[in-house]
Amino acid sequence: MKHWLYTTVAATAVAVTLAGAPAIAQDAALDPNATPGGNIVITYKDDVATLDPAIGYDWQNWSMIKSLFDGLMDYEPGTTTLRPGLAESYEISDDGKTFTFHLRKGVKFHNGREMNADDVKYSLDRVTNPKTQSPGAGFFGSIKGYDAMADGSAETLEGVTVVDPSTVKIELSRPDATFLHVMALNFASIVPQEAVAEAGADFGKKPVGTGAFKLAEWTLGQRLVFAKNEDYWRKGLPYLDQITFEVGQEPIVALLRLQKGEVDVPGDGIPPAKFQEVMSDPEQKARVIEGGQLHTGYITMNVAMPPFDNKEVRQAVNMAINKDRIVQIINNRAVPANQPLPPSMPGYDNAYKGYEYNPEKAKEMLAEAGLPNGFETELFVMNTDPNPRIAQAIQQDLSSIGIKASIQSLAQANVIAAGGEKDQAPMIWSGGMAWIADFPDPSNFYGPILGCAGAVQGGWNWSWYCNEDLDKLATEADAMTDPAKSADRAKLWSEIYGKIMEDAPWVPVFNEQRFTMKSARMGGDDSLYVDPVSIPVNYDYVYVTE
Repeated sequence: MKHWLYTTVAATAVAVTLAGAPAIAQDAALDPNATPGGNIVITYKDDVATLDPAIGYDWQNWSMIKSLFDGLMDYEPGTTTLRPGLAESYEISDDGKTFTFHLRKGVKFHNGREMNADDVKYSLDRVTNPKTQSPGAGFFGSIKGYDAMADGSAETLEGVTVVDPSTVKIELSRPDATFLHVMALNFASIVPQEAVAEAGADFGKKPVGTGAFKLAEWTLGQRLVFAKNEDYWRKGLPYLDQITFEVGQEPIVALLRLQKGEVDVPGDGIPPAKFQEVMSDPEQKARVIEGGQLHTGYITMNVAMPPFDNKEVRQAVNMAINKDRIVQIINNRAVPANQPLPPSMPGYDNAYKGYEYNPEKAKEMLAEAGLPNGFETELFVMNTDPNPRIAQAIQQDLSSIGIKASIQSLAQANVIAAGGEKDQAPMIWSGGMAWIADFPDPSNFYGPILGCAGAVQGGWNWSWYCNEDLDKLATEADAMTDPAKSADRAKLWSEIYGKIMEDAPWVPVFNEQRFTMKSARMGGDDSLYVDPVSIPVNYDYVYVTE
């Protein structure tokens, strides 16, 4: 699927440019039934950590950032189909290593200044500069000069050149089948240098982008207010005048307020304890939206912290976890996982069986590893239900083989911060922060969360697993841009993930479906509320009907 998207979009873009035809119409996805105007209320239990697109990387702020900023590439709403964004068109060289992007003219930042090619250059330099500490820096590893940026020997990307105010050339050091998807990530959002310089470390609290909405208010611990960007370059969007994100709202309270008409979308979803009640009530069930997702929930084991530096210990933990019981805790809204990739992702190995649930064998392996009496450790978990209950089930499973794990139940931002420090979190249950693909390609489950590039301070490789041999294989896989070799590429990724499971830095636990709700007055296609790339909601295209 990924190769089909890449090849089709790339070919279309080249054809459009060479033919001199106009770029994709800005209003191609407008809903003829949409009613402009209105305000909506979204709730979340936790406050937002940051709105800086170079840094923000959790399911809560992802869609917020996507509505404040734009990148050179974008997706058709509710889909994983690429389309041009701030780039009106682009060309790709025959060897697949040079991309020339032609920018839309007249696009303005929220501060009123027109966006230009220098902003693109600055934004890509900023996200790859180690001083920024971007967890997404590794996505840009194929750009020429990235290694020099990563080791601090350069301050600018050699491969990014400003041709003229509306043209940017990006040269890659190697062919990269994922590059156009990378240009659609939040990390590739274009930001104005003067706004970053003025705000400094507070840019995440004072964001300035080109997006459909702009930040109007942020009262920490209470609410964020987004206001419509009247100068948005996609004419006719957004439909809404304002979005209020209320934070500090318990999910059960948010559900009650939704039933009263005070809330339009509960950002944390349906509380697991209320799921059966909601689904058995026809009126409430009518407001439920279900969608598939490229998701894996997992337990990380920090290979830099003893005893998890021992592969046999990690393999024993894999055998100790009763995944079927954990799936029952979330009302069977998932299927047990046996590998990092979800079943619908290219590269998923249907023949791989994974580690069997076998506590007795797990105890034997611990004894062979020199730990016949087990050991003590800590399990970090996000404090939103059902995650503490899942952590307790994991704790019980570990106890059955002699591992005494104390649970550290913390706010999402604190768990993320602990995972990004090399010596703070021995184990993490990823629930609430579990991996949902940034784009539909197997490489996305590797680089940021299992590759060496993600095993850095502030990164999302919380197992701190770094296998340079697998990094080389991953690079080889991503260099396979020929659609005719898509099966070979998927097979190579299967081999990579098979070797990862042999090393066992994770316990893959389940692949989850997404369930959310909307108020009776919310309009727009259901796919916008389970948008695969604007997780959890594509705010630019939803609207109210009253």
